[in-house]
Amino acid sequence: MTTTLRLQREAFDVAAETEKLVRGRTDIGAVVTFTGICRGEEDGVVIGALTLEHYPGMAEAEIARIVEEACQRWPLQGVTVIHRYGRITPGEGIVLVATASSHRQAAFAAASFLMDYLKSRAPFWKKVDTASGTDWVEAKAIDDAAVARWSGTPAERENP
Repeated sequence: MTTTLRLQREAFDVAAETEKLVRGRTDIGAVVTFTGICRGEEDGVVIGALTLEHYPGMAEAEIARIVEEACQRWPLQGVTVIHRYGRITPGEGIVLVATASSHRQAAFAAASFLMDYLKSRAPFWKKVDTASGTDWVEAKAIDDAAVARWSGTPAERENP
């Protein structure tokens, strides 16, 4: 099992990170990647930049816990989670999640699970810069609803 978890200011290279995840491995049949990208507009408001803040140590520990839970739920050969912090402008990557497994179903499910939990549970605080100033971004109910779909047994999740 290969696990990479980084919080960084710098941009990341999706292709290079994916190559690192699979290098020398013949047991991997699927890699699913998700890249969250800073939008330039939301609800008709032009976004100049996002600023993500976190508590070093706390954020890494919580993300590691989320990754461990995904590894317990699905047969994964590797996981990469890279989350940026600091000032991020439209078009730049914010987060990369890559999951590797022998079969696509586990890779897709684990990547979706990780993003749902990162979006709602990872301790980041987000400010958005617009023409009218800078405002903190509030948590959204839709993100909590996305996490709720992962509770219960596998049978309960498949037949809500």
